[in-house]
Amino acid sequence: MTSRAPVDFCRRCGTQVEHRLPDDGDTKIRAICPACHTVHYENPLNVVGTVPYMDDKVLLCLRNIEPRKGYWTLPAGFMELDETTGQGAERETDEEAGADITMGPLFSLVNVPYVGQVHLFYLAQLQSTEFNPGWETIEARLFSEAEIPWDQIAFRTVKVTLQRYFEDRKRGAFGIHVIDLETPAGPLVPPQPAEASTASTAS
Repeated sequence: MTSRAPVDFCRRCGTQVEHRLPDDGDTKIRAICPACHTVHYENPLNVVGTVPYMDDKVLLCLRNIEPRKGYWTLPAGFMELDETTGQGAERETDEEAGADITMGPLFSLVNVPYVGQVHLFYLAQLQSTEFNPGWETIEARLFSEAEIPWDQIAFRTVKVTLQRYFEDRKRGAFGIHVIDLETPAGPLVPPQPAEASTASTAS
């Protein structure tokens, strides 16, 4: 997750914007162009991903990009135009993990208002333990709950989703979880060095 960057220049004409209340009665400060009068609305971004599972294990990806390079995450990324949330989640799983999956239902919806994002994770059943991760991923590997490096998880949205997943698995019933993360987390534990072998197949 990244912090929000304010709009400083008009996306239409390039003029430096003013941050003020619009003249139409809107009660929220907006970025307004004094030249062409365009009002720039800043809306939340959707991050979509999956919880890929097989038996008692889930698939995690070791990030090869910032932010949080060297930390583990579920396969996920920003939703693109012209796709549904499910299509985006499946695409991200293919791009980051190269995993063969069957998409399941929506599992978690995590609101992260302090960075202007909503994260949506779908359950996804793995059809194979052969993975072909893309350039954004150092390694893709299956973990049981006991094996997960919890202090090396990249994002809180991923951690809470994994926690809910294993709780539901123990109960024998999966629900849809709506979670609000209203404040930033504390500092991360430094990432551990990657193992000498970065084989992408699961053990």
